[in-house]
Amino acid sequence: MVTEDQLRIALLKYVPENAVATCVDWIRRYRISVRIKHTRATKNGDYRPPYNGANHTITINYDLNPYAFLITFTHEVAHLTCFLKHSNRVMPHGQEWKEEFRQLLIPFLRDEIFPHTVREALIGYIKNPAASSCSDVTLMKSLKAFDNRSDGWIHVEDIPLNSKFEIKNGQQFIRGELRRKNYNCTDAKTGLLYFVPPHMDAKIID
Repeated sequence: MVTEDQLRIALLKYVPENAVATCVDWIRRYRISVRIKHTRATKNGDYRPPYNGANHTITINYDLNPYAFLITFTHEVAHLTCFLKHSNRVMPHGQEWKEEFRQLLIPFLRDEIFPHTVREALIGYIKNPAASSCSDVTLMKSLKAFDNRSDGWIHVEDIPLNSKFEIKNGQQFIRGELRRKNYNCTDAKTGLLYFVPPHMDAKIID
């Protein structure tokens, strides 16, 4: 059985220090099993309700910066509390989930746990939160500013036109033109066209 002190120490590696106590409270109160995962290109985290006596399960990508990790964790806890109130009778990212997410995030905004740029972007985002924070360009850009960029990863918008690049799941593309909010990118192996967000992590391939 993991103790409260062990939880605190473990969470300090992933979330801002001033948010640790709240996260520990959620984990213990709802008996959450938190699993850290390798990078998944299509999602930062997910929630699975308990089955066959198991705990609620939340998975989160390991490479998120502390602010993105906290937002993702809160997003998934909102799914948990929404499930407890409504089971599967409501849409996954419907109004019920949006309200749960807002109520869970507001204390973090009051305590000014986030940097000013992230906090201001979050205030706008939670008026009508979407299924993914990646869909909000202002919030995504404010969060990316706190990523560790010393490992060669940049953003798709910084890749030169017609250059070959890969994303963190190993998929390789040729960068095309910007179309509305995303870039038209061609899969280097299949030739299929994908719409790739401008702030997705990418690395140029020589």
